[in-house]
Amino acid sequence: MQKISQLREFLAPWEKLTAEVDDLATLAELAVEESDDSVEAELEQGIEAARASLGDLELATILTGELDRNNAILAINAGAGGTEACDWAEMLLRMYSLWAESHGYGFQVVDSVPGEEAGFRNVTTRVEGTNAYGYLKAEVGVHRLVRISPYDANKRRHTSFAAVDVVPEVDDSIDIDIKPDDLRVETFRSSGAGGQHVNKTDSAVRITHLLTGMVVSCQNERSQHSNRRTAMTILRARLYELERKRRQEELAALRGAQQSIEWGSQIRSYVMQPYTMVKDHRTSVEVGDVNAVLNGGLDEFMRAYLQAKIGSEEG
Repeated sequence: MQKISQLREFLAPWEKLTAEVDDLATLAELAVEESDDSVEAELEQGIEAARASLGDLELATILTGELDRNNAILAINAGAGGTEACDWAEMLLRMYSLWAESHGYGFQVVDSVPGEEAGFRNVTTRVEGTNAYGYLKAEVGVHRLVRISPYDANKRRHTSFAAVDVVPEVDDSIDIDIKPDDLRVETFRSSGAGGQHVNKTDSAVRITHLLTGMVVSCQNERSQHSNRRTAMTILRARLYELERKRRQEELAALRGAQQSIEWGSQIRSYVMQPYTMVKDHRTSVEVGDVNAVLNGGLDEFMRAYLQAKIGSEEG
């Protein structure tokens, strides 16, 4: 039944687009027969919308990975650079929240460590919606910002870095062996704004996986139980990704291939001074409107990366 539901969900937008194109074709035929120019603007608008929908649907067809349809756990970590880097991390957080909103995805901050003056040293979010991981996996890597720093009294140009990591949320159908004895669970008082209840009780939860040293915390929910459940969801996702990467490295070693270290690679530059441009260094896609990108306009970059990745795998 789950498979049938997924197929219906996949086919529904194609059927909707087909109906919309048929309606446009009928409208165009009537306009020609009656020599009616009044619907020209409506037709152009409809065709443009259909093209955009087709682009989105074509992109969805290449998201065929085992977990591409899953929710995503997205983490942003500020690089060296103090306040400037923490502010850049917050700008990226806003960018991804606006991207998620434009796609109808849920977006929730589950844990964060604020910077001393502004922004975040690190922040972890959960993005909920079909293909959230499939799209957001294109964002893994180091993001570079060049701008006149608002924190520099001398108005000098600064370069800041922040690292984005994305892992798929996994459900109970995927077997991940987590023994209770391998966990250290601690509770603490939430450090962020969250109302009187959050600030007066030890509702936040920190879980350490002793075998790997992996630490996950959640302080967004009002109850300790909810925070623990969310933290375990994130831990499962990260342990799954750790195992997946280990297997990839073993296969690469057998092939004699040299693996790139994605975490340390600079994937995209956002330049606001002395000119304005966002450039993806993996695909060479460039967009001149930096503000549009920072307001969530990421689809062009994601599409180019995912198509290139599919092409290289097929080659």
